[in-house]
Amino acid sequence: MRTKPSLLQTQAFRIVLVYVLLFAFSVTALLFFTYWNTRRTLDAQTDQIIEAEITGLDDEYRHFGLPGLVEAVRSRSLHQGQSLYILVDSQHHYVAGNLDPWPQVSGAPGDMLEFDFERPVNGKLETRRARGRLLSISGDFELLVAQDVHDRDLTERMFTTTLPWTVVLILILGTVGGALLGRNMLNRLDAINRTSGEIIAGDLSRRVPLKGSGDEFDVLSENLNRMLDRIERLMKGLREVTDSVAHDLRTPLNRLRNRLEESAARLSAQGKDQIGANEIERAIAETDQLIGTFNALLLIAETDAGTTRAAMSPLDLREVAADVVELYEPLAEEKRVGLSLLTSLPAVIEGNRSLIAQALANLVDNAIKYTPSSGKVRIRAAITPDGVDLSVADSGPGIPEADRSRVTERFVRLEASRNSPGTGLGLSLVAAVAHFHHAELVLEDNLPTGLKAVLRFPKTAVRALPGAPLKSAAE
Repeated sequence: MRTKPSLLQTQAFRIVLVYVLLFAFSVTALLFFTYWNTRRTLDAQTDQIIEAEITGLDDEYRHFGLPGLVEAVRSRSLHQGQSLYILVDSQHHYVAGNLDPWPQVSGAPGDMLEFDFERPVNGKLETRRARGRLLSISGDFELLVAQDVHDRDLTERMFTTTLPWTVVLILILGTVGGALLGRNMLNRLDAINRTSGEIIAGDLSRRVPLKGSGDEFDVLSENLNRMLDRIERLMKGLREVTDSVAHDLRTPLNRLRNRLEESAARLSAQGKDQIGANEIERAIAETDQLIGTFNALLLIAETDAGTTRAAMSPLDLREVAADVVELYEPLAEEKRVGLSLLTSLPAVIEGNRSLIAQALANLVDNAIKYTPSSGKVRIRAAITPDGVDLSVADSGPGIPEADRSRVTERFVRLEASRNSPGTGLGLSLVAAVAHFHHAELVLEDNLPTGLKAVLRFPKTAVRALPGAPLKSAAE
């Protein structure tokens, strides 16, 4: 099962982050447009005032000449306000106005320009900003008519200083908001994922918790719970039918087998109808196979239901493996297959000895069955950093990787094994035993050829022998 995603990996956080970035860009563009449009409007108003001033002074100059212009400039300079004037000769010597000295301006006559000047404010000289127009007067005189735009300049500086901080705050607050929203959604989704993982692990009774808020997550949870109820009822009904059939047919099959044995014994005693006796023997073998199938189904059902959990106790997998090797040595010798146990160190776990022995026997039986003559089957129990591995490796044809996910299902048999004896329940039982012990059945290649089936018990199942520390078995 996949691990819980981090906050930065949640879709909610990504959506909020993208929205915050778009919002910050939009706010920046909007504020910049507002600033640009406001400055353009203020400059236009300032230019209109300057043009009006120039028009009035031009009238004075045309009617009264240079003396009239000088008098008009002096008269207007007496009024304290935003208007600024300075009339100078060709050497930039002051003639009239309220600007002194001539400011540092660059531009051709008739152009609008901006410049800095000094003005006394509250008894102190203060550098301010002005916007005006430079005019040439006949007789090598120059006239500068301007407006004090220092307040506009301060507003511009404040705006350019505030805008970056505004964007930064938007990003910070938006990111924090996205983290909170993402965390909330992650918690809701984590509850669903955690429940799903428990259901995948086999606990069909688990249900997604509801918050009672009636939001879309509660609606989703309710629908999932109804679906799980339906699935649990169907699975329970299917298991009950299978278990009932297995349980109800096992007794008649046992009686049938006993009668067949009695019939075979009578025929053997009479020494008659040897052909009939052989047919009865074959019928007994088929009946044994049916009984074995039903016994496997019942054992799988008991394992899934957990009814054998009371038999859990510390057991050494090395001893269990040794018993299985001793049991299957005659079969391995008959098929000329080398069967060996490669474990020397104890590997003690908490488990059900009967179930683990049955699961290991199934793996060994399959390995011997599909390993050709002169092949090898190796059993190993080893302590690993993650727990304990009980493995059976053979040198047979193996199982294609594409089929490994379904061979543990009930009654599944691959095409290559259709003609060999078996019921398709061997690996199903092994998988059920692994699930019962919270272990995992892993099927992998046994290079260069063959299959390696591993029962991987978790670290929580490992038990140490009294007075002996845990050690990893050498490979």
